[in-house]
Amino acid sequence: MKPVLIVGSIGLDDIRVPEWPERKNLLGGSASYAALATSLTAPVRLVGVVGSDFPDEHVKLYLRRNVCLKGLQRVEGKTFRWAGEYEEDMNNRRTLSVELNVFADFSPELPEGYHETEYVLLANIAPTLQHRVLDQVQNPRFVVADTMDLWIHTAREDLMQLLPRINMLVLNDSEARALTGEKNLVKAARWILREGAEAVVIKKGEHGSLLMSGGEMLVMPAMPLEEVLDPTGAGDTFVGGLIGYLAIHPNHDFEVLREAVIHGTVLASFNVEAFGPERLANLTKDELEARRRFFKRAAGLI
Repeated sequence: MKPVLIVGSIGLDDIRVPEWPERKNLLGGSASYAALATSLTAPVRLVGVVGSDFPDEHVKLYLRRNVCLKGLQRVEGKTFRWAGEYEEDMNNRRTLSVELNVFADFSPELPEGYHETEYVLLANIAPTLQHRVLDQVQNPRFVVADTMDLWIHTAREDLMQLLPRINMLVLNDSEARALTGEKNLVKAARWILREGAEAVVIKKGEHGSLLMSGGEMLVMPAMPLEEVLDPTGAGDTFVGGLIGYLAIHPNHDFEVLREAVIHGTVLASFNVEAFGPERLANLTKDELEARRRFFKRAAGLI
């Protein structure tokens, strides 16, 4: 198994959902969800920053799930914090507060041994920081980058310069339209490929995702669930599962990319079943494989 380098935010979340008591100090951040998802198939090298208030229980969880913490910076101050509230249908979320704290000055530095990592996930951080990571990595084999509307609007030039340096861009449907100016997602995906990325995945929430690479395209449904408790981190879980699958396969043709999207989709379906990453923390490989088989049959993919 090849290790995966994951660089992104690590934080503490307070989450409110209807009919449940508020949950505080949950492990959060894009890199956290992605790392726990990736760790089901491949070892993780995590790079991020936390403050002196970061709970030991979260550190123990990382270690228990095969996550190397040589790249975790612990500095004096408070950890990045986010608080949010979901509406009844879970499709709408309201941010109550954001405190960057020590994350405001985060500058990723790869420790010894991380520079040769072949698989790299640039989680949702500023494009300038994503470039900084790539400047330190030697001959990566497959690089996946996530992004968001904030960077599309405030750091567009840096993001555009990132596209030729990566193998795959992952973003949601509204972000794809904002980046490309295209209303049609197929046109948006082709635009991103023309700008340099080898593959693109456009996430559509409960409506699944669209994968495009070369001249091939796949529309992937989402996993139907009876109940969604907390959607926080579902997208980060998806992309973590995706690169974790790629890291255990010697080639990355369209069939492997397809299976990687399936793997990420199934992992994301587990994530939304509990608060924060609690379901990922206890997920077994047998549970993952059983749901993967069920999903492929239900979606007509086998």
